[in-house]
Amino acid sequence: MLQTDTVRTHFPSLKTGAIFFDNPGGTQVAQETIQRMQEYFLTSNANNGGAFHTSVASDATIAEARQAVADFLHAARPEEIVFGQNMTSLTLHISRSLARTLQPGDELVATRLDHDANVAPWLLIAEDRGCQVRWVDFHPEDCTLNMEEMERQITPRTKIVAVGYASNAVGTINDVQRVVQLAHAVGAVCFIDAVQLAPHRGIDVQALDCDFLACSAYKFFGPHTGILYGKYDLLDRLTAYKVRPSGKLPPDKFETGTQSFESISGILGVLEYLSWLGITFGSEFAAQYQNSYSGRGLALKQGMAAIEAYELDINKALVKGLTSVPGLHLYGITDLERMNQRVPTFSFTLQGHSPRAVAEALAGEQIYVWDGNFYALSVTEQLGLEDHGGLVRVGLTHYNTYEEIEKLITALHKLAK
Repeated sequence: MLQTDTVRTHFPSLKTGAIFFDNPGGTQVAQETIQRMQEYFLTSNANNGGAFHTSVASDATIAEARQAVADFLHAARPEEIVFGQNMTSLTLHISRSLARTLQPGDELVATRLDHDANVAPWLLIAEDRGCQVRWVDFHPEDCTLNMEEMERQITPRTKIVAVGYASNAVGTINDVQRVVQLAHAVGAVCFIDAVQLAPHRGIDVQALDCDFLACSAYKFFGPHTGILYGKYDLLDRLTAYKVRPSGKLPPDKFETGTQSFESISGILGVLEYLSWLGITFGSEFAAQYQNSYSGRGLALKQGMAAIEAYELDINKALVKGLTSVPGLHLYGITDLERMNQRVPTFSFTLQGHSPRAVAEALAGEQIYVWDGNFYALSVTEQLGLEDHGGLVRVGLTHYNTYEEIEKLITALHKLAK
């Protein structure tokens, strides 16, 4: 069983006394991340491809980090991992390449449950190429994706299906495996935004059989760097928008300009942390994974399983607390028996208080939460909240404690009065 006292020693910023419930917008970083980035600056700070020591050392670190991310996502080869500034930039970049494969009259499918980074790029290329966008809505009562509508909206003319693995606004985990199957049945490619899921659950891109999947290291205890997985044959076949002297093969062809090598080394650090977590607290999950994974990949899956088990319990404590506050309306899945269908990202409104006022009041108690639409614009529009300041969002992760939840609920009760 995961022990938060031990876990929290790996996160120096937690010593400040603040309660970090702003995790869906960006988690605190592990000590291993800091150490790797510091080591990079001290021993191998150079551009890539040089003949001298620091450049050679830098290239070796980046190659190791790429392999570690491949293990984290269970990619078939490290060349399927592309680094970039953030998920949004990577998605805009690859969408432009995919646009070259489209013809007027082709269709793209997007959902109203997604972050706009997995909506706007597809709207833009659809406009550029004369394509139609078909929308999939969600059920407002529990904020789950309308899978029946997904089946109707995917047609023989569909070329791209974009879906989020988990909602960054209301925490819903979507049945992306089914979406991939539906897309492939008509010959479409499926792009998955896994930013909100990556800190909470293990990901296996080969088991999903998805074509592309994007996430952000700063959402799972690392630095501000984005990650894109793409099937190698697709990356190899697509035309990349890049400067001419850069690499012609994946992943180099999609990594435009000089990368943030120190940040990529920081990703290696956080994956070392998650491997430690798996070895230290995840041995009870070894039996269910050891037939499919080995080495670092197995340790990472065990680590994410330990996180999932801890968060499942702490989620229930948060839901019980939030629903006890008078005038508080909690959106998304609230049934305690369905906590496995969501990540610990919870959003609510409090009667008589704007979301911003709630966030400011909690900040006065050193409790950090987000307010607004979190770039999930379609969610707040569909819920009728966009013109009223959106939502208050509380996001837990495995370094948060039951005591922190109690302080939050006490502060909300005080505010409700």
